[in-house]
Amino acid sequence: MLLHEQKRSLSPKPLAHIGDLRPYYVLRECPCPYLPDQLERKLLTELTGPDAATRYSLLSRAGFRRSHHYAYRPACEGCMACVPVRVVVSGFMPGKSLKRIWRRNSDLEVVEMPGRATKEQFELFDLYLQSRHGDGEMVGMTFADYRTMVEESHLQTRLAEFRDQAGDLVAVCLLDWLQDGASAVYSFFRPDLGPRSLGNHMVLWLIEETRRRGQQHVYLGYWIAESRKMAYKIRFQPMQGLGPNGWELLRQNPSA
Repeated sequence: MLLHEQKRSLSPKPLAHIGDLRPYYVLRECPCPYLPDQLERKLLTELTGPDAATRYSLLSRAGFRRSHHYAYRPACEGCMACVPVRVVVSGFMPGKSLKRIWRRNSDLEVVEMPGRATKEQFELFDLYLQSRHGDGEMVGMTFADYRTMVEESHLQTRLAEFRDQAGDLVAVCLLDWLQDGASAVYSFFRPDLGPRSLGNHMVLWLIEETRRRGQQHVYLGYWIAESRKMAYKIRFQPMQGLGPNGWELLRQNPSA
């Protein structure tokens, strides 16, 4: 179930107020999409009002992510597998394989624009889901659902479109600009262009654009050591993970 649908259907009671006296909620448990035989539970708060962007910048540093106009983070009982991660832009030095990916996609034109959904984007989004996440909760989303995902935001939300020399749309990155950098919300690309490694390329672009803007971090959501779907994230070093002692450097697994 999508997060905004889960919030509407459960109508949980407020759990607490953190700092700014806004209500926080704990959602009911549901199957974990990353670890088999596990249940996930989320802590949730709304992102609305004129201070939404400032508030979310602070929440991101506390490990929260955004879905529509909600910020959430895992609150799973007995499990801390989800580690919030961010790339430290000032120290980033791509390895040989990432350099090859950057060169391989040097022919692409990137245009950053306001968060407004188009039919062209949605067709690529649907193709990507059918090919890569055929059993995921997002399959079956309509254009109206996609438009809500892109446009239901009170933040500095942008879309980066990647086009080839023929002008064809090959990849899209939905992102939020925060006080200290970029937060990748969702990315999708043409599944038939595997050799381009477009998912990795979009992360490289985010890092370079954040560096160009003089900001410090690129937030990549959660990393789970046991999840193959998330293995690519640890390649972008130096990477920090948020744990009990705050943000600390995570070492890359040589086998990743």
